[in-house]
Amino acid sequence: MAKYVEKLNHFRQAIRQNNGYWGSFLQLFRTDEIKFGDLIGEDKFGNKYYQNKLYYIGRSRWVEYSPQYGWDYDGSQVPAEWHRWLHYMTDDPPTLVQPPQSSWMIDHKQNFSGTENKYIAYSTTTPKIHAWVPPKK
Repeated sequence: MAKYVEKLNHFRQAIRQNNGYWGSFLQLFRTDEIKFGDLIGEDKFGNKYYQNKLYYIGRSRWVEYSPQYGWDYDGSQVPAEWHRWLHYMTDDPPTLVQPPQSSWMIDHKQNFSGTENKYIAYSTTTPKIHAWVPPKK
């Protein structure tokens, strides 16, 4: 019986963290799961990072993507410093240990493959094979 009471309390905490039933429904619809945990930090893009050690390892750390991404959220929208923490490469989140910054480092950008902003390489070499052009009359 105590096990069911504990699960009910966890459900209530998850509902509370997701701003009620409607917010929980939207979270379930968007990510296919409702979780609760401690807010570890937030990156400059608005993504929020959570941890709950009651869940199994590999499932105990997660990211809630910023609403600016809508339904098109992607793993490439997580910056490198938070990627290390999410994938258990380190136990210290970037909020505790700041990653080194150098002048030559650029800001993180998401992967735009498959979108209209995709990278298209420009070739500066002349082609070795030329297309046949039919003679004009």
